Amino acid sequence: MEYVNNTVNGIKIAYIGGGSRGWAWGLMSDLAACDDINGDVYLYDIDLEAAKNNEIIGNKFNNAEGAKSVWNYHATETIEEALTGANFIVISILPGTFDEMNSDVHTPEKYGIYQSVGDTSGPGGIVRAMRTIPMYEYIAEKIKECCPDAWVINYTNPMTLCVKTLYRVFPEIKAFGCCHEVFGTQKFLARMIEETFGEKDVYRGDIKVNPLGINHFTWVTKATWKNVDLYPYYDEFVKKYADGYQTYAGVDGNWMNSSFRSDEKVKMDLYLKTGVIAAAGDRHLAEFCEGKWYLASPERVREMHFGLTTVDWRRKNLVERLDKSARLLSGEEEVKIKGTGEEGVNQIRALLGLIDLVTNVNIPNQGQIPNLPLGAVVETNAVFRANSLEPVCAGPIPQAIYPMISRICGEQEMVSEGIAERDLDKIFIAFANDPLVTCGLEDAKKLFKEMVLNTKEYLTMFDLSKLED
Repeated sequence: MEYVNNTVNGIKIAYIGGGSRGWAWGLMSDLAACDDINGDVYLYDIDLEAAKNNEIIGNKFNNAEGAKSVWNYHATETIEEALTGANFIVISILPGTFDEMNSDVHTPEKYGIYQSVGDTSGPGGIVRAMRTIPMYEYIAEKIKECCPDAWVINYTNPMTLCVKTLYRVFPEIKAFGCCHEVFGTQKFLARMIEETFGEKDVYRGDIKVNPLGINHFTWVTKATWKNVDLYPYYDEFVKKYADGYQTYAGVDGNWMNSSFRSDEKVKMDLYLKTGVIAAAGDRHLAEFCEGKWYLASPERVREMHFGLTTVDWRRKNLVERLDKSARLLSGEEEVKIKGTGEEGVNQIRALLGLIDLVTNVNIPNQGQIPNLPLGAVVETNAVFRANSLEPVCAGPIPQAIYPMISRICGEQEMVSEGIAERDLDKIFIAFANDPLVTCGLEDAKKLFKEMVLNTKEYLTMFDLSKLED
């Protein structure tokens, strides 16, 4: 890697999960759009064919309209080849298959437990973590062995537990987790500004926020625009639109099939309950609250105007993405450079010293949130500069939301510890105490057993004999 005339040449990026048919293409587009960095991207995936396809697709971006830099893509057969000598590492993997995810999301429905995402918290998030954390233990060991000085950007969920594992296995690692949920809240505030002040095309980045909390259950305690405190205006806006602002039309009016859409009713209802701006999408926010608040039934979900993202929808979406991959490979469809709005590439540029950047990330608590445990992974702003990432002191969690956040934070710490120790009893205690597990203790035991055994192919590191009796 060398610096020449404010350009950094010869960067090596390792992409773990490089066969991705979503995040990978977005990264390729964002990299090609930069004129001050270039280099090589090494794609490692347990699906080597998918990585090889992305090698071809990635190299096509060099000739796309609007390309400002050249990135050479290489599929690798081993993780060591991808990591050795890497300056940056991107991790974006699917832990297991859609069969395991189907169990994560839908098995709890037998007990009246509904999940709108099922990959971070709730019974689905916990069992997904049981698959994911051992994989991250391996990845962390390989990073320590092959490129200990590299910066690591994680996109995989459950975000908090993935980042926690990287630091547990390799405490000196330089890792952080990225999530765009806060960006969505900034965009919501931008729409409020446009209506309230008669402005047009307000850019979300011009809205300065102080986010704090844990991933997917993040809140904003300060929000300003042009030195205007937005809280009083948000209060008026929410009271005006508490029944739903965006009014998306679901598929045939059916919110259950509307995937990622919402009317922001959960976000606004939480503000009315707490006086604090919730800073994630409704599908995520609902899963951290008491199970009867927003996810008591499909009817309640419809009433709150968001959707349950089913695994069948994800399967159909994958078919569409596979079809797109085939079209991109054949040339039937051309690759296009289109900004994703993600911060990953700008974070790389900032760490290389090309820009300064302040944005929200997930890293271990060093005191940036003083009333959550030190070492727990939390989400706040951080300052990115040359080879430096410093958290911004966000202040304490407000009392109105502290009980909800501290409960989840404690649960995540217990899940992390239980999986590290391969202690099923400890994991179950966290599982049974999750806000979404609204069934009785005996039913919780039955549910935990069924969900764990449904994913046992990926849990060979656990002693499951007690569950199998």
